[in-house]
Amino acid sequence: MRADIEGGVAALARGLSERRYSSEELVRVHLARIEAGRELGAFLHVDAEGALERARQCDERLARGEGGALEGVPVAHKDIFVTRGMPSTAGSKMLEGYASPFDAAVVARLGAGAPGLGPGAGMVTLGKLNCDEFAMGSTNENSAFGPVRNPWDRTRVPGGSSGGSAAAVAAGLVPAATGTDTGGSIRQPASFCGITGIKPTYGLCSRYGMIAFASSLDQAGPLARSAEDCALLLTAMSGHDPRDATSSERPAEDLHARMLAPREGAGAARPLAGLRIGLPREFFPPELSADVEGAVRAALAEMEKLGATLVDVSLPRTELAIPVYYIIAPAEASSNLGRYDGVRYGHRAAHYADLGDMYRKTRSEGFGAEVKRRIMIGTYVLSHGYYDAYYLQAQKLRRMIADDFRACFERCDVVAGPVAPSVAPHLGAHGDDPVKAYLADIFTLPASLAGLPCMSVPAGFASSAAGDHMPVGLQLIGNYFAEGALLHAAHALQQATDWHLRSPGGAP
Repeated sequence: MRADIEGGVAALARGLSERRYSSEELVRVHLARIEAGRELGAFLHVDAEGALERARQCDERLARGEGGALEGVPVAHKDIFVTRGMPSTAGSKMLEGYASPFDAAVVARLGAGAPGLGPGAGMVTLGKLNCDEFAMGSTNENSAFGPVRNPWDRTRVPGGSSGGSAAAVAAGLVPAATGTDTGGSIRQPASFCGITGIKPTYGLCSRYGMIAFASSLDQAGPLARSAEDCALLLTAMSGHDPRDATSSERPAEDLHARMLAPREGAGAARPLAGLRIGLPREFFPPELSADVEGAVRAALAEMEKLGATLVDVSLPRTELAIPVYYIIAPAEASSNLGRYDGVRYGHRAAHYADLGDMYRKTRSEGFGAEVKRRIMIGTYVLSHGYYDAYYLQAQKLRRMIADDFRACFERCDVVAGPVAPSVAPHLGAHGDDPVKAYLADIFTLPASLAGLPCMSVPAGFASSAAGDHMPVGLQLIGNYFAEGALLHAAHALQQATDWHLRSPGGAP
């Protein structure tokens, strides 16, 4: 087996284009790593035979000088994206055994393409990744098929709901993965696992074929080692899709080229000259772990050395983001998950007396505790007599939270702060108290509610015994469709530091 096959998406794509190795060799190496790392619980399905066949086809195209921008590079998909020829479960028993007849738009764009979307980037799908059931959770302990473990410390969670994606990338099982972010589900696991992840502006990536949780919040994005890798993936993933009514009609942008373009007036030694980074005082409360704050402040100091200016700003409605999100998201989940009734597709109870009994038994057996909890909350806030008091008020506050960001961006170009109040907690730390997990979303929810692009960038490690040298992420939030500016700032930081290059347990 080739020992020199290592690195991220950009490095592997260069190696393939230079014919230093074949796509089939790449796939075989990563399939061996997946097998060796099975105890992490990151993969729900591995399509070894199919991946090898697709890799051979990629090698034929590469030999002819053809193929997409990432032809032959391996990738894996969060099991929230339907994928033709593979199971698509959303981490739920409700969809156990379901096989989609088509690919999600994101899967198609990264792979072979699809009619109406054009040719794809040519990546080779290795399999499907574990996630919290229907993307509801922040620890990846809510999956019906078992938890995922953090490769830095296997007694800890990897974050959620894209925990399988983050753990697989951090452990080197795959160079990149897709994820979804509804309230922080790309950024938080990226932070906990020491990798890079970006949630783009709502509408930049098509939601077609993404199994829905909360339709006004769900957004696809990539997880990888570096900002450069994320830029390559996001460029391939984004673009208008007429099948998704929320898909942005903005022309597609080469985010990789935008990331590499120098800032006006900036030089090689100070690539961030002129960049104003806003630090909301609400993102640095007394309850913030000293370990996390220390790492974030150190990363910000590095950005200052690169020419950035730190500006004090305020997002006064930050604390309201938690109750607003946990009204709106469950309400939309209640509506979206109503389709799983045992009639059309998915799980159906084996024994029932009548239609009503079938509904009750099917949903009782098919849904896990967290999904049931959110469905009940959502149904309550949408019910007659409570809609105006809860759901309508939450929507008004959502607009105010977006207005806070709008005011912030009059004083700064990027907002920065921690991703989470602490490093990754231990498995079972939240016990039977889901509110503990909800409160940990305090820094990721505001940008999600506003539909803004945001990312997590490795910012070092916790230094105390409690943190035990676990990764810490720096959150960067940009204005609408400012993904290029975020990626440029993150790339500049990564060119000056090596946090994103470190890996657990000697992974490549």
